[in-house]
Amino acid sequence: MRMDRELILNGNPMEEIVGFARAVRVGPYIAVGGTAPVGPDGKTVGVGDPAAQARRCIEIIRDALERAGSGLEDVVRTRVLLTNIDDWKAVIDVRAEYFREIKPVDTIMQVGRFVNPEWLVEFEVDAVIAGGEQ
Repeated sequence: MRMDRELILNGNPMEEIVGFARAVRVGPYIAVGGTAPVGPDGKTVGVGDPAAQARRCIEIIRDALERAGSGLEDVVRTRVLLTNIDDWKAVIDVRAEYFREIKPVDTIMQVGRFVNPEWLVEFEVDAVIAGGEQ
């Protein structure tokens, strides 16, 4: 039996050009793709400030999860991608504000660069809705 696939879009023009969704929910599983620190105006939030950028990424993710019928409490994995691994502490301190009690597994890695050179960090998360449809 095939499960329904729900796309969570946030209006980014690239969703249609490239063919991606902010998040995809299949049954109780939700995957949120690479989330950059972009404000509602399309501009980078917190230029030069990895902590501010991390906070914006998590706020975007929280919104996507809530629109998928979930929330941060259902996150089971986070991935933190940094252009400078030395920013890890500032970013992880922000991550802890949201996930200290939830305790999802985590991966932190450095990447060469992002599409926009102002971005210092992106986050990805996976969530599973406890007791959700199977």
